[in-house]
Amino acid sequence: MAEPFELTLVEQTAAVRRRELSPVELTEHYLRRIERLNDSVGAYLTVTPERALAQARRAEQRVMEGEEAALLGVPVPVKDLTPVRGVRFTSGSAVFAEHVAGEDAYIVTLLRDRAGSVLLGKTNTPEFGLPAYTENRLGPPARTPYDLRLGAGGSSGGAAAAVAAGLAPAAQGSDGGGSIRIPASCCGVVGVKPSRGRVSPAPYGDGSGLAVSGPIARTVRDAALLLDAMAVPAPGDPFSLPPPERSFEQWSRREPGRLRIARWASPDVAGVTVDPEVLAAYERTSELLAGLGHEIVDVPQPLEPGDRDPFTPVWAVMAASMPVPPEREAELMPLTRWLRERGRSVSGLEYTRALAAMQAVGRKHAAAVAPYDAVLTPTLAQLPAPVGALRDDADPEADFAAQLAFTPFTAPWNIAGLPAVSLPVQWTVSGLPVGMMLGAAHAADGPLLALAAQVEAAAATAGLGSARIGYG
Repeated sequence: MAEPFELTLVEQTAAVRRRELSPVELTEHYLRRIERLNDSVGAYLTVTPERALAQARRAEQRVMEGEEAALLGVPVPVKDLTPVRGVRFTSGSAVFAEHVAGEDAYIVTLLRDRAGSVLLGKTNTPEFGLPAYTENRLGPPARTPYDLRLGAGGSSGGAAAAVAAGLAPAAQGSDGGGSIRIPASCCGVVGVKPSRGRVSPAPYGDGSGLAVSGPIARTVRDAALLLDAMAVPAPGDPFSLPPPERSFEQWSRREPGRLRIARWASPDVAGVTVDPEVLAAYERTSELLAGLGHEIVDVPQPLEPGDRDPFTPVWAVMAASMPVPPEREAELMPLTRWLRERGRSVSGLEYTRALAAMQAVGRKHAAAVAPYDAVLTPTLAQLPAPVGALRDDADPEADFAAQLAFTPFTAPWNIAGLPAVSLPVQWTVSGLPVGMMLGAAHAADGPLLALAAQVEAAAATAGLGSARIGYG
C-alpha cells in the first residue's frame, strides 16, 4: 500500500473526503518526514507543528460534518515571502529572522480558510526572493532531492524541494522573473506561473505586475486544483481576470485538440549558450508534441539583446522598496545590497520610463506568441547548478549575470504577463530533471493546462519521465 506522501494532491483530497485518510494522521505523517529530511533538502525555514495539528483537527471536524472544501485537511505550505498572521515572516532575510507577521495575505485566507488546507509552515526562499537560487543566512540552502550537491533554484526553491522530496503534496510559490518555473525545473516538478491578474496579490502589490503567486505540484492536475483555490479575485485588484469558463482542474482533464505550437531555443541574452542536454530534451519534447498531432513551427527568438534592459532597474527598485532599518542594511546579502543601491539611484521619472519600456517589451513578446496556441522553450539554459555556483558575494554584478545566463527564458513571460508552465517531461542519463516550458497568450491558462496534461501523460507513456518523489 502506498505511503500517504506518495499520493498526489488529488488522491489525498479524495481520500480525506471519503474518510479513508485522516487530516490529523496526514499532517503528522508530513511533520515526521519534515523532521527527518528537512535539514538535508532545506525546504522549510519555519515549521508550525502545533498550528498545523490544530488546523488538521478542525479540518477533521469539517469532514465529519460533511463539508467538501476543495483542499480540506490536506497540507499546503506557503513561501516565506507570504505573511501568515502570528507566524515568523523572514522574507528570507536574517534581518527579519525574528519578525512575526501581523496579518494574513489574501492567498493564505483562500488556501487555509476557504479551501481548508493545513499550513505546515513557511518554505525556504532567498533574501526578498531576488535570486534564482535559494541560499540565505537563515538555514541550509534548498537543494534538489535528485542530487543534494545541486541547488533547488529560486526563489521558490524551498517550495519545489518540499514537493519533490515528499514533504508536502503541493505548495504555493511566487514568480516575478521565473521563481516558480526555475525551481520546478531543478526539482523535477510542475510549476505554473499564471496570467497577470489571475491570482490576487492582496493586500500587497509592487505596481510592476511582474510577480504572481502560483502552484507547485507533482502533476498538472494537482497544480490545476491548487490554482483553482488561488484564483479568486479580491476587490480593488489592479489587474483582475474574470473566472474561467470551467475550473482549471476540469481543463487539466480536457483534450486540447490539434494545436499550432511555436518553438524557439535561442536566448535573447548576448553570449548565453544552452547546454546540449537541455537542447536534446527540447528536441525530444518537440518530437513528442508532433507525435501528438500538433503542428510545430520554428520561430526566431522574438526579443533582441538589450530589449529586456528595463527589467533590471524595475527589479532593483523592487529590492530597494523593502523596508529595512538603515542601521541593519549592512546585514543584508551582498547581492541584495547591490540591487538596493542601484534601485535607490533610480529617480521617479526614470522608474516610470523603465516601466513603460518594459511594457513595450512585453507587448513585443505577446505579439510573437499571439498567432500560436502555445509556445515551447526550455525552462532553463543549464542543468541544475551546484549549491553556491551562481552566487558570488565578492562580485554581485557577476552573480546577477550568472543568474541571467542560467534563466534566460523565464522573465519575458513575466514582463508580458502571460501564463507559462514548467514540466518535468525529460531527464538526463544521470537522473537529473530537465524542465521544458510551455507558454500561451494572456488568460489562456486553462487551454495551456490541457496541453500540459496531455504532454505529461504522453511523456510518461513514452518512458521519458514524469514528476516523482526524489528523496527519503
